[in-house]
Amino acid sequence: MVDVQGRVEDGFEPVRDAFTANFTRRGERGAAVAVYRDGRKVVDLWAGTKHGDGGDDLGPAADGRPDAPWEEGTAQVVRSATKGVAAVVPLLLHQRGLLDLDAPVGTYWPEFKAAGKDRVLVRHLLSHRAGLPVLDTPLTPEQAVDGVSGPAALAAQAPAWTPGTDHGYHAQTYSWLLAELVLRVTGRTIGAWIADEIAAPLGLDLWLGLPPGQQARAGRLTEVRPPEPDPAGGLRVRPKRSVAEAYRDPSSLTSRAFAAITPAPDENAPAYRAAQLPASAGIATARSLARCYAALIGPVDADGTGAPDGHARLFAPATLTLARTEESAGPDRTLVVNTRFGLGFMLHSAASPLLAPGSFGHPGRGGALAFADPESGLALGYVTNGMQRGVTADPRAQALVRALAASVPGH
Repeated sequence: MVDVQGRVEDGFEPVRDAFTANFTRRGERGAAVAVYRDGRKVVDLWAGTKHGDGGDDLGPAADGRPDAPWEEGTAQVVRSATKGVAAVVPLLLHQRGLLDLDAPVGTYWPEFKAAGKDRVLVRHLLSHRAGLPVLDTPLTPEQAVDGVSGPAALAAQAPAWTPGTDHGYHAQTYSWLLAELVLRVTGRTIGAWIADEIAAPLGLDLWLGLPPGQQARAGRLTEVRPPEPDPAGGLRVRPKRSVAEAYRDPSSLTSRAFAAITPAPDENAPAYRAAQLPASAGIATARSLARCYAALIGPVDADGTGAPDGHARLFAPATLTLARTEESAGPDRTLVVNTRFGLGFMLHSAASPLLAPGSFGHPGRGGALAFADPESGLALGYVTNGMQRGVTADPRAQALVRALAASVPGH
């Protein structure tokens, strides 16, 4: 039995049922899910343990309590779901007239023009078309977070294909590309910009660079085995042979993209949680992810329960259109499946199903998911500490998406 805490409004009970089933059938350890509709919070659930099982190869629980319960305010590293939150920054800069999406990146970052990159546009960075998913020489974990080595490596790196002609997921390099662009345009780090311009006004427990005083809030990531195939449907857990082979081959673009930081960093370490890596190191509660996406598509309420008159929407209609207009589609050179991207956001596709064709958001490798669907007024945030294999369509997240669709007629 699992003790699910929180609340759901009438009509959204299928989400609670699916969340409970994630623990009983899909290997969940500790997690939370939240949903906003038309600016109001209608689902807010959490359950399980804050630190997974506390005894796998990722090391012991930081506070020595592997069975500590997941609490209402528990936050979690969300891996690549960070990319969607980070993408809000350049789009808002564009909305404010501070960033031209069709300008060469070198306009703002002159050193970037080297090695044939003078025609790489800002929109190419956001849509994974820059041709820079790999580094010839991977960074160490220490270099990855120093704020200097990553941008310098990418400024010198030659593209893997002619920029703008194809797309391939920039799994790790997205961090240094986006962070340096924002720094050059604003003079602020991207973590500080998010804190000042997004998290503080909306009252979000969401950080890119977790402050020392908030370290105890974060749950501990734990690698867990994927569940057996779900008889209720959804994407299969086992990848296609071509995908599996790409991950096994150390010379493939796929392996090299995910190994841009070598050896892999300890994602439970305070130093990593404090890092400003917009590709992978964001930390958030589920309700803050959902609230952030809700604010992209409409006004949100002041306290999570009342009328949506507390905060105006972040994206103007034209910016929302940009966010979810297809920029890249088809075979992804890195992920070896068909993917769709707007400007910084993944779009609904067979490889990464969201609620509906107009939805936009981003999954995190191993579980997390956040997205908004403007047509229905829905926004979902899901975080977990049980990292399962998979990049774009975790079975637990997909069960929640199907349940949300069942809760809303027409989806």
